[in-house]
Amino acid sequence: MISLAGRDILHGWGKFVLTGVGLGLLIGVTLSMAGVYRGMVDDAQALLDNSRADLWVVQKDTLGPYAEPSSLTEDSERPIQAMRGVAQAAGVTYLTMQIAHGDKDVRVMVVGAEMGEPGLPGQPTHLISGRQIVRGHYEAVADVKTGFAIGDRVKVRRNFYTIVGLTSRMVSSGGDPMLFLSLKDAQAAQFQKDSDAIVRQRARTAANPQLNPPGNPAVAQAVNAVQSGNSNVNAILVTITPDADPDEVAAAIRRWQRLTVYTRAQMEEILVQKLIANSARQIAMFLVILSIVSAAIVAFIIYTMTIGKIREIAVLKLIGTRNRTISWMILQQALGLGLIGFIVGKIAASLWAPFFPKYVLLLPSDSILGFVAVMLICTVASFLAIQAAIKVDPAEAIGG
Repeated sequence: MISLAGRDILHGWGKFVLTGVGLGLLIGVTLSMAGVYRGMVDDAQALLDNSRADLWVVQKDTLGPYAEPSSLTEDSERPIQAMRGVAQAAGVTYLTMQIAHGDKDVRVMVVGAEMGEPGLPGQPTHLISGRQIVRGHYEAVADVKTGFAIGDRVKVRRNFYTIVGLTSRMVSSGGDPMLFLSLKDAQAAQFQKDSDAIVRQRARTAANPQLNPPGNPAVAQAVNAVQSGNSNVNAILVTITPDADPDEVAAAIRRWQRLTVYTRAQMEEILVQKLIANSARQIAMFLVILSIVSAAIVAFIIYTMTIGKIREIAVLKLIGTRNRTISWMILQQALGLGLIGFIVGKIAASLWAPFFPKYVLLLPSDSILGFVAVMLICTVASFLAIQAAIKVDPAEAIGG
């Protein structure tokens, strides 16, 4: 049997293909939105993987260090390190900021990690060129996404740092590339006040009798020492021994150190369910809107094509063509339009994904689900045109 849908498509193939391409660009945007969400989740998981921690010890009653601010004294690390089941413990700081590079600013997450012993949690991984930080000050390791090169000098607050190594996929939960400094350098960048602020604070201290009692200069010196610098960290990353249970070690730290501790599963829930929850809902709304728009476009196109062939459909009915055959012809055209659109959309999404500011992860499972959704939308959208075709009176073939 001759394919009526195929003959009709060949009759106006240019218009049909251009319509499919336009629909495909819309489908490509839909696939990209799903890829942006997948990329956000992957960034969050990469952040946890790259930290190489089993437990995150943070300030009591906070969701730190990624979802909320957290501040701990650096010496909190020592009693944790001595606890049963703890293999390693290291302080770490996180600070998101803008750094000037050439004629533009780069948004990065500055990470302060302990570099004295190789393999401590928090240190940069996935080194693709250069070396790790070996000096105590003024060296940095950057993610390639920053655009920095080995040998570049970048300014963080008041000091300049030389890039000695480059990493890959070391990003924050928001997709910002990381810049690693030694812990002391990062503490100075995050906590230390500038010279003018220190001078003003010392003047306020000198004018306050409670902070500067007569005949006790040691108190004032201690206060000034705290004001001029800070040895706090945002979190303590802990790795446990192979025979230890993460929940048991976490419970012991909470009980004896009176700090908040999160396991890997709990921290992943914080990042995915709390930190990026609003973004996920926004993307879901966009996907729903784009799906409705796609269905409306397909329905309008197929309906217009059907109305334009009223006389031809009447002739088919006059010669005895059944409604089922005519309905199948219209459905085939709708599915063909969806197939062209999906192929164009998948290619377009793959081509422009690397140019997105955020990481776009296009999973095969999402593509399969998208294809099924497109075919279903096209099927539903063809019902209006099929109803119009069924109602055509064969007499119109003679009366026209």
